[in-house]
Amino acid sequence: MHDQGGEAGGQPVVLVGKGITFDTGGIIAALENMPGGDASRPGDVVRSMSGLTIEIRNTDAEGQVLLCDALAYAERFKPSCEVDIATLTGACVIALGAHASGLFANDQALASELLTSGTETGDRAGQLPLWDDCMSQLKSNLADISNPGGPPAGAITAALFLSRFAQAYPWAHIDIAGTGSVSGEAKGSTGRSVPLLTDFLIARATSAR
Repeated sequence: MHDQGGEAGGQPVVLVGKGITFDTGGIIAALENMPGGDASRPGDVVRSMSGLTIEIRNTDAEGQVLLCDALAYAERFKPSCEVDIATLTGACVIALGAHASGLFANDQALASELLTSGTETGDRAGQLPLWDDCMSQLKSNLADISNPGGPPAGAITAALFLSRFAQAYPWAHIDIAGTGSVSGEAKGSTGRSVPLLTDFLIARATSAR
């Protein structure tokens, strides 16, 4: 979705998420668990909306491929900035546990705004690096980029993958894999990062007046 009026001059703040439900599993002991004949297999190369080709190394990382097209689609709104939120990687859970969401950004001013909103609301985020050193894990001899790049530095390589599709504007990625839900007797969704994003949007709208 996008907020049409968040910035002076009419440039919107664009928020992006993904809506993947669950794997339904199989109905017999041995099968090719695909929703259709055109579903991706490991080793396939697909062309993204941006034109970049992607080598599919692991079909369980489908969320990254969905998000890259959403990020490319967002360019048509000429945003002042874009923030995507997703339960993206188990590696982020290993890095930050359930206490803080992972934050990555190609613009430090945007990252600082989001970190401040997280602190103000108690919806904390911890910033992790977007190091070019890890880009080598995304190299492919078949396509422009491969997916995924982990497991080493898996949260970072997932964010680096997304960054290739968000180069036209200030962008941030919030990985809520560890904070988006809780298990046990109190299992359910936490609503993270709604408080952080609400405070961020209010602050942006206030400063634009």
